[in-house]
Amino acid sequence: MENNIHLPKTNFGKLQEYLREFVYGGIDGAVTTFAVVAGGFGANLNPGILIILGLANLLADGFSMSVGAYLSAKSEGDNFGKHEKIEYWEIENLPEMEREEIATIYRKKGFKGELLENIVNHICSDKDLWVAEMMKDELGMMRDSKSPFKIGLATLISFVLVGFIPLMVYLYDFFFPTDLNIFLWTSILTGLAFMIVGWLKGIVNQTSKLRSVSETLGLGLLAAVVAFYVGDLLESFFM
Repeated sequence: MENNIHLPKTNFGKLQEYLREFVYGGIDGAVTTFAVVAGGFGANLNPGILIILGLANLLADGFSMSVGAYLSAKSEGDNFGKHEKIEYWEIENLPEMEREEIATIYRKKGFKGELLENIVNHICSDKDLWVAEMMKDELGMMRDSKSPFKIGLATLISFVLVGFIPLMVYLYDFFFPTDLNIFLWTSILTGLAFMIVGWLKGIVNQTSKLRSVSETLGLGLLAAVVAFYVGDLLESFFM
């Protein structure tokens, strides 16, 4: 039974830690690029121009989003480090006050008497454990083991990888002209991408896979419809 519980972590390994970033980066990439494609289609743009707009948007937004994810994670880590240093200083310089804070925390959890005293003595005998308890229970902060750089990288890779899907058929048709309904096939492939990413989103959030897939598809469809009609409106206004 224990082996079954830990199986998913074994399969995903370290990559599982960054699955959340991959999922949300992929959703943003697909939604953003498909919206550009739908808007360009609605405006009757030349496929070559649409490809240029799509690729420029894909790379620029992907880079921007990954930098934002990196800076956000780094800022949280720096903030944690700052408060951690403050707690170490307080333990060194105000030990009695900090000890009483530990006692108060565990008293609120229902511990009392000799058991409470033993717990407080145990925690306060180890400075690292003491600080960790103060960070978690007093400040509600826990250190994120994930690398900010890898968070940004996972976001960039997923954004570009999944966001490239709405452009695939257009690029193929540009180099190898066909009689395919390009926008239809683009919509089908993008819909499949939304379904896969939505399923992964259900895993990350530990929610219903069907609901997650439906929400992701709905989001993509809504973005495409809005972009299409905006493009159509602007085309009729300016052209």
